Amino acid sequence: MPESPSVPSARTALTAASIFIVAHLLLLIGVTAPEKFYFDEVHYVPAARQMLEPVMPQPMLNPMHPPLAKQFIALSIGTFGDNPFGWRYPAALFGALALVAVYLGGLALFARQSSAIAATLIAAFNQMLFVQSRIAMLDIFSLAFSLLAIAAFAYGFTRSRPHLYFALAGIASGLSVACKWSGLFVLATCIAIVAVIRLMQGWRTQFADPRAEDWYRPDVWPDFRSHHFVACFVLLPAIVYLTSFVPLYGFSFPDILEAQRRIFSDNTTTAIAGHTYMSSWPSWPFLVRPVWYLFDKLDDDRIAAVVLFGNPLILWPALAALAVALRDWISVRRADAFLVLAFYFGPYLAWALLPRTLGFIYYYLPAATTASFALVYALTRGQTPRWLLWAFVAVGALGLVAMLPISAAFIGTSMASFNRLMLFQNWI
Repeated sequence: MPESPSVPSARTALTAASIFIVAHLLLLIGVTAPEKFYFDEVHYVPAARQMLEPVMPQPMLNPMHPPLAKQFIALSIGTFGDNPFGWRYPAALFGALALVAVYLGGLALFARQSSAIAATLIAAFNQMLFVQSRIAMLDIFSLAFSLLAIAAFAYGFTRSRPHLYFALAGIASGLSVACKWSGLFVLATCIAIVAVIRLMQGWRTQFADPRAEDWYRPDVWPDFRSHHFVACFVLLPAIVYLTSFVPLYGFSFPDILEAQRRIFSDNTTTAIAGHTYMSSWPSWPFLVRPVWYLFDKLDDDRIAAVVLFGNPLILWPALAALAVALRDWISVRRADAFLVLAFYFGPYLAWALLPRTLGFIYYYLPAATTASFALVYALTRGQTPRWLLWAFVAVGALGLVAMLPISAAFIGTSMASFNRLMLFQNWI
């Protein structure tokens, strides 16, 4: 498998830094509205406050999730104060980091600066990432580390010696899981990809007409041994993950083990009967049921609203783009199409295998973000005119602008505008 041409590192670093700074500043605009907890902040901010106590009070709040993301929120509260800015600043920080990770992943997949920037803009305009970057929840932290893992894995996938990149993917995955267990889905996808390729090599599989762009070749990664695999995708993630519990439990293995049992038990319970905005995984790509994070009536005709359901002008066309990538993977075996599909369907379809009965569309966030890669892939393949990609980016931007009144609480909107944006009854 040939190595992708590299974008000069200085240019990459400068672009990544520019993306981070601009995104960080934009995401902070109006981040303190509302000046109260909304949606799941009522769970995570009190849990973060607890971590600032000299001795952890009992019972521990929100034991159903690992501690790392809450530790970031606690650090921010300790730095900026126990106020809306302190609660939400880390989310904006990691939202910007997530966009940098999309840029790096785009470079790894497409080896073209313009394609990587387009993928970043599409992810930014997707609305899901925007909303999650302005609320003190855990998902944006897990997403940022998962996207960094995807970028590292994609860089390693095309190289004959992937050891360093796969190790970085393992470390980033461990950090993602330490924020929320759904980070396991990207790690599992990486493991599955390597396992499938090694299995095919063991069977001495060969394509009759091998091509340079094939997703599988029998001579790939000649020096990547079984112990390297275990180190990169088992030991490193496990060490990073378990280390996040040390500030809470010290080096008490029984206590850390009990914390894992509690997380598993709380996340697989069927005791919760339902929720107003719950939805099942088959409906998420079609944006059937959004989640209203906030709906405050300001006066007779003004509301402050935050709804998460993604940008339809991006996520509906993404389904067609995925079909294009699937066709190319089957017909011409392209490696970039294969990775695009793997890192969309891996984090998405994993939800179909879980016993958890309660689901929300924000669980779709990782797949919805990697859908930006599928769109760039479909809009840059073959003889597709380059202007079409940037026209699509512009359409996505217009979609986000139209949705800002129901995406950022500080803007507010009228009931008439609200009703125009709610195209379907089940969106309300």
